[in-house]
Amino acid sequence: MVAAGAHRPGPLKQQNKAHKGGKHSGSSQRRAGGRVSVKAQPRRRLRDLSRVDRRHQAMQLRRQRKEAVLAEKRSLGSRDGPPHLVVLVPLHSGAAAHNTLHLLQSQDSAIVRVPEGRAGDFALLCPRLKQRWRFVTAQAGDLHTVLDLAKVADSLLFILDPADGWDSAGEYCLSCLFAQGLPTYALAVPGGTDLPPKKRIDARKKLAKAIEKRFPEAKLFPLNTEQESSLLLRHLATQKQRHLVFRDRCPHLLAYAAEFVPSQESDLVGTLKVSGFVRGQTLSVNSLVHIVGHGDFQISQVDAPPDPLSLNPRVVKGQKRSQDMEIQSDSANGIDEMEEDTKVLMKADPKKQESLQSEVVPDPMEGEQTWPTEEELQEAEASLKANRRVVKVPKGTSKYQAAWIVDDGEEGSEKDDDDEDDDDDFEDMMEETLPQEGESSEEEGEPAEEDCETMTIPESLRDDQYDEKMKEDEEMLERYKQERMDEMFPDEVDTPRDVPARVRFQKYRGLKSFRTSPWDPKENLPRDYARIFQFQDFSRTRKNLFRQIEKEETEGALVGWYITVHVCNVPVSVMDSFKEGKPLVLFSLLPHEQKMSVLNFLVHRHPSNSDPVRAKEELIFHCGFRRFRASPLFSQHTSADKHKLERFLRPDAAVVVTVYAPITFPPASVLLFKQRSNGMHDLIATGSLLSVDPDRIVIKRLVLSGHPFKIFTKTAVVRYMFFNREDVMWFKPVELRTKWGRRGHIKEPLGTHGHMKCHFDGQLKSQDTVLLHLYKRVFPKWTYDPHVPDPVPWVRSESALPVQEVEMD
Repeated sequence: MVAAGAHRPGPLKQQNKAHKGGKHSGSSQRRAGGRVSVKAQPRRRLRDLSRVDRRHQAMQLRRQRKEAVLAEKRSLGSRDGPPHLVVLVPLHSGAAAHNTLHLLQSQDSAIVRVPEGRAGDFALLCPRLKQRWRFVTAQAGDLHTVLDLAKVADSLLFILDPADGWDSAGEYCLSCLFAQGLPTYALAVPGGTDLPPKKRIDARKKLAKAIEKRFPEAKLFPLNTEQESSLLLRHLATQKQRHLVFRDRCPHLLAYAAEFVPSQESDLVGTLKVSGFVRGQTLSVNSLVHIVGHGDFQISQVDAPPDPLSLNPRVVKGQKRSQDMEIQSDSANGIDEMEEDTKVLMKADPKKQESLQSEVVPDPMEGEQTWPTEEELQEAEASLKANRRVVKVPKGTSKYQAAWIVDDGEEGSEKDDDDEDDDDDFEDMMEETLPQEGESSEEEGEPAEEDCETMTIPESLRDDQYDEKMKEDEEMLERYKQERMDEMFPDEVDTPRDVPARVRFQKYRGLKSFRTSPWDPKENLPRDYARIFQFQDFSRTRKNLFRQIEKEETEGALVGWYITVHVCNVPVSVMDSFKEGKPLVLFSLLPHEQKMSVLNFLVHRHPSNSDPVRAKEELIFHCGFRRFRASPLFSQHTSADKHKLERFLRPDAAVVVTVYAPITFPPASVLLFKQRSNGMHDLIATGSLLSVDPDRIVIKRLVLSGHPFKIFTKTAVVRYMFFNREDVMWFKPVELRTKWGRRGHIKEPLGTHGHMKCHFDGQLKSQDTVLLHLYKRVFPKWTYDPHVPDPVPWVRSESALPVQEVEMD
């Protein structure tokens, strides 16, 4: 029996939705409505493995990684691998590198091999430990030597001063090494035994605190006895190796011996025979090699001479061994024996050998040539009739001669149509003309030699050098002012009064939106773009190359082999630098790395340098294993398809540097240096290779400014932006903006002196400024130069002006 008065739901009862199953495979398929994706990606089902199996799989992967690290440690310096290359880098002028070398040579039951004519370079063979080492000392203050040896070194041994650690030059050297990529390192402190024991402990604590910022968790190794040197060697042999990507992906070697054979045509060019141990990857005879600091070359042959640093050397008759240690030198007889035992491994195949062509040779007649139609001929004749002008000419002048007579007005317009039309080039022209005028005035004012007499000038009057320093300070002050003006008024220029604005800015255009407005990357390309190479898909090419390197599909000399590489058409200056004690480093190039393209680097300003650096100034680049000189462009680093040009290298933001340079596959480090007038190289920026992309659009922006003269509700009369009526009509379609966020457009010109009536989306303030933005795509200049002069030993500059002291007029 139903209870009386039971409640029944009415029409306003809340109806909740049915429960959905959640975001699992069934619901996603139901939402798809029966549609099937183009490419079904099979999902990896972890449920197939039990918990014990997953734990076992993780343990196997961990064991494989550990075994790979141990195998790398055992192969380095062993009989089958290359010798452990240790580069000694003194970081202080008072660091005793010579005592360090002597201690390392005094190992028990060790054989020391000293190459002939190479000071500070020796090999240490330990048959008992089955280890072999090669120690090379980098010259203090020689920046190129330190960076070149660090590119190929297995370990860096920094020599510190027991009291100060490192000086300003050592700090500068460390900054460059950290930016390039630091391999495995160790810190050694020779000396300090003359201090009392208590002060010795205090000095050690002070030094450990000083190096904590640069080398956190680093261990200091005292180096005063043979036992301490043995501990240091054991540490170098057992520590985990740090990898540098740009050198691990390509074969390279450091020359142990070299020989130059001049060619029959000239003694200045010949074949360079470089002997050394292969490192990194397998070396192919058909690939190109890059000699660091000298350029790209081809290989003709690869030989396999006997290993001079073998742990089981052949015993030569008449050779006596000392009790504990034996020092041997590579004599001429030993070299002759090696030449007799040399075996030819491989010779280059002309069909498979890489070409040295770095640029495309453009054909100016490559474009399609078609005969004009009758309509086009009639249009051409009509345009000629319309462009006819009346010119007063002498009697007897032909039409051809009259066409070459130029009026004064046309002469000025031709000058304005020149390619060098931006404001930077106007300033450069002014700087060039001023000294020329001064030179001419001096030449006119010079008296004849007969009227001159010789007299002695006291030392107090010889102030030429001091005046030169003052001129440099004035130039630096002017650069600081320009940089400050660009920060305060970015991209703003004054409208010229002697040249019409429509002529001066004829290559610029207006954009509705800098971010979303389209810009064709193939539009109006310069002639230099016909000389470069471009990939259809650069990332795919890079992945295929690296995948091929990982599979080790190339054939050639394996890692650890001692070989002799015959490099063709090498100038004799390469051998001269090797005889002077400079390191000779060879890197094998990957495919396409000898070809020119447009490289983009992402860099940050180095905090040690605050001098203003303008775009298109000549800088020195250290990119991977290359170094070259070029005049780059600076642009903003954004995710858009257009990037605004920066006139100066900004200290507070990342900047993209664009240059013409040989193709390099990222990742690769980059260092930017600027050469002083005295030959020193200052580190101004560090970063990495961003992309190889000629289609990256760099846009230069110009801002014309005007001031409101009469202000109404939504209109205003603006002046000082233009100075004639025709310019106002020419730029009428371009949108106007103000510094306070108003937007508008030009309505009509007023009068003949450039005043114009403008309409805005709100009322202007009297202190507001009206702006008109113009844009033009810019390209880098072809200033690539692979020759970089050796720098003078670096000294900290004290003449730089702090930014806060610069006053604006």
